[in-house]
Amino acid sequence: MTIRPILIHPDPRLKTVAEPVGEITAELRALADDMLETMYDAPGIGLAAPQIGVLKRLLVMDCIKEEGAAPRPMALFNPEIIWASDDMNTYEEGCLSIPEQYAEVDRPAEVQVRWIDPSGAQHEEHFKGLWATCVQHEIDHLNGKLFIDYLKPMKRQMITRKMVKLKRERARA
Repeated sequence: MTIRPILIHPDPRLKTVAEPVGEITAELRALADDMLETMYDAPGIGLAAPQIGVLKRLLVMDCIKEEGAAPRPMALFNPEIIWASDDMNTYEEGCLSIPEQYAEVDRPAEVQVRWIDPSGAQHEEHFKGLWATCVQHEIDHLNGKLFIDYLKPMKRQMITRKMVKLKRERARA
């Protein structure tokens, strides 16, 4: 497994709609493993393939945060939200592609998601709380949308300027 570099906003690949995955190959399973390793290393609770420059509909996540609890790594190919609650939740979201920037985002409190796992089996699960927020955030990445797109223009521009500066600083280092 390899830790992959994570793209930093602004990058046009982060605003691109990802292609559906056809057959799940050994290469795609290895990609999912790399993404999980990259996510845990970051550290984060979710990562979408476009964030590492791969424009495929694949996301990984693990929202287990309790000390001593067993991790629950998940790889979702072609995930789709098939139902969302009318009840909303507000979470302070962050993003591995927008480091050290956080903002409150309103999303449906619960969602039903359908996807294909690395073995090719189809799954459907009801997510709520942090899991629901995370899966929606990552599916947004697959659709070329970032959490800052939910913010008011001034706040979004301020965060984007900070990311441009960060990218410049990293390029010089």
